[in-house]
Amino acid sequence: MRWTRGDRSSDIEDRRGASSGMGMRVGGGLGIGGVLILLVLSLVFGQNFFALVDQGGEVSTGPEVAPGPGGAPAGRKGTPAEEQVADFISFVLDDVQNTWTREFAKAGREYQRARLVLFTDATRSGCGFAESAAGPFYCPADSKVYIDLGFYNELRSRFGAPGDFAQAYVLAHEVGHHVQHLLGISDKVHDAQSGGNRQQANTLSVRLELQADCLAGVWAHSTNERRLLEEGDVEEGLGAASAVGDDRIQKQMGGRVSPESWTHGSAKQRAGWFRRGLETGRINDCDTFRIALPGVEQQSPVRTR
Repeated sequence: MRWTRGDRSSDIEDRRGASSGMGMRVGGGLGIGGVLILLVLSLVFGQNFFALVDQGGEVSTGPEVAPGPGGAPAGRKGTPAEEQVADFISFVLDDVQNTWTREFAKAGREYQRARLVLFTDATRSGCGFAESAAGPFYCPADSKVYIDLGFYNELRSRFGAPGDFAQAYVLAHEVGHHVQHLLGISDKVHDAQSGGNRQQANTLSVRLELQADCLAGVWAHSTNERRLLEEGDVEEGLGAASAVGDDRIQKQMGGRVSPESWTHGSAKQRAGWFRRGLETGRINDCDTFRIALPGVEQQSPVRTR
């Protein structure tokens, strides 16, 4: 991807190397074994299960160490390679959010920018404890995306999805969740999930995640129009979307493929919806709640418009 290295985005909070205040209080019988189970579940399903426990008051962390002057974390300086990744992610963050600022303006709305928190190993979010094993995630409570840059090494080595545009897709997907939050879609989904059974909740989660993939594609469409894409970028983005499909992850973990337990969608679905946004560039084509999806219940109580 063609990009320009410049000053770090003002929407970034760099907490790398800052203490997460890991003085953890464990209650309700949750011991070290329980913490390990949450780590595994977070990794397998790509969700921050620690946040669910924290909301119930069972696990909490102490205060964080504030970043040093100029936003630099105390006692931490990244390698040149890591700093290049941070600069690239900074560029992508601004580009994605500038794109959504334009898209919202076309619809007569004002886009409110999300913030990106870079952290190492663990930190605290508005949604509870943020652990790098959970992977990148968006927290609607504080409108922030959380990423440990070490995830990108895992994306390349463990998931087989190398390339800078694969990294860009991950961030664009998380900002897609912010767009859903601003449009009120996430709230509708969470309300519907609370009133249904687990199967329905999983179905709605899949549709929400696939829509975020499509929204990432809408941004990718804009980069193509502005000639920022290079040869192989599209394949990198599609490869990353496929690599984090629930079926791929379940196979990788040595278990059977269980569509009823999916929360993000299959590799084919995720790549397909990313491609849909990439090809059309229209947010209205990303309504996963009004279209039949193979292997996913068609009827849904959520309406996005």
